[in-house]
Amino acid sequence: MTEVAAVHPEPRTAPDFEQEALKHVWIHSAEWIRLAEERGFRVFERAYGSTLVDVYGREFIDGLSGLWVVNAGHGRKEIAEAMAEQAAKLAYVSSANHTTVATVRLAHELALRLPGDLNRVFFCSGGSEAVESAIKIAKQVQAMRGFPKRYKIIARRGSYHGMTYGAMSLTQSRNEKFFGPFMYGVYYVPSPNRYRNDFGLEGEEGDLMCANYVEQEILYQDPETVAAVIGEPISTSNGVHVPSPKYWQRLREICDKYGVLLIMDEVINGFGRTGKLFAAEHFGIVPDLMTMAKGITSGYAPMGAVAVRDSVFQIFQEQKEVPLGHLLTFGGHAVAAAAALKNLEIFEREGLVQQSAEKGAYLLERLKELLRHPTVGDVRGLGLMCGIELVKSKTTKEKWPRNSAFIKALERRMNEKGLLTRVWEIVHVAPPLVVTYEELDRIVTIIDEALTETENEFASEIRD
Repeated sequence: MTEVAAVHPEPRTAPDFEQEALKHVWIHSAEWIRLAEERGFRVFERAYGSTLVDVYGREFIDGLSGLWVVNAGHGRKEIAEAMAEQAAKLAYVSSANHTTVATVRLAHELALRLPGDLNRVFFCSGGSEAVESAIKIAKQVQAMRGFPKRYKIIARRGSYHGMTYGAMSLTQSRNEKFFGPFMYGVYYVPSPNRYRNDFGLEGEEGDLMCANYVEQEILYQDPETVAAVIGEPISTSNGVHVPSPKYWQRLREICDKYGVLLIMDEVINGFGRTGKLFAAEHFGIVPDLMTMAKGITSGYAPMGAVAVRDSVFQIFQEQKEVPLGHLLTFGGHAVAAAAALKNLEIFEREGLVQQSAEKGAYLLERLKELLRHPTVGDVRGLGLMCGIELVKSKTTKEKWPRNSAFIKALERRMNEKGLLTRVWEIVHVAPPLVVTYEELDRIVTIIDEALTETENEFASEIRD
């Protein structure tokens, strides 16, 4: 029998935590082996505002809000207190048969803020579950409306929608080698990209061609077999390209024309990230279903949701004997709902959505200064969700491979200078909405310095 340490052991040193992490924690990264071998896992102890503090006391700017999550910032004691108060009062009831006061209040507050008639909310535990739920709702609604063959989903190339089985099936970076075959009936179409448009078109014209391609795919598949079209309003996984409002308005027209449901995946975009509470507001449309998570609690508790229009839920009201064939144990968890309610309160009290719009505009202008670098091909974004596209050549727009020595060196230098974010072929910059202007300037300075040093190191690989 293995001897078990006390629940409250003697204080450990920072290296102890790192060693225990290496021994026992399986982090959710495709590169966990590389991270373990090269530098170990970074273990954090506390955080405040836009700053993370590791077990050595080193401070880092959280340049990605965790994973586009901590919108209201770290260290919000009032959210923690609201969660503790709710847990002491009532933590859980069966999501199959009951609900709680906190969950009802949250559904009501969301319905007041969601676009159009998105009035019914199905709660879950995170973004992948939200997408999984949306897929099942869309397919069942089509069948209940009398279209049992409408099972196909049209997604976009470069999309990311999660890592549960159905959500992963919609995600183009899915791993066919290990997890295929995936959910049958998923088809991909081009996504808006004004830097490398699939059709060689410029600006809004290229966006509209991407939208029209959706109609072609629906017709090719046969409208009587297509259940839904899904897309992120602005796709971070596909490079933070901001489409014209006409793109989404055209998608809305196409879906209405053929009886196809339109799903907007706002898991990353929602809750102020783009300078609106929901990114759909930038485009002037109301989707049939909207997924959300991440910023709904600013990461203080796991929660996700699918909001549906009245017209979508109506079929369940009409066919009361047919329930939704879906159940998630922790859907609408009371403690998570309490966190979300306090999070929304902070958003409104501090005007965080407006802060995102104003600070995001400032950040984008500062980041555009980096276009003087030979490896910066493009800078784009909306609100506090920006991306820097890295290239070997501005003329050919050749990308740096994601696992290249250049990318790894750039990320290492940025980390060493005190900035944590995702550095792939795109440098993502998405700090918490509470970030200060001084911190935004520091972010740009760190990226600038890291680029200069890395470009000098790899000068022989950079072309005009």
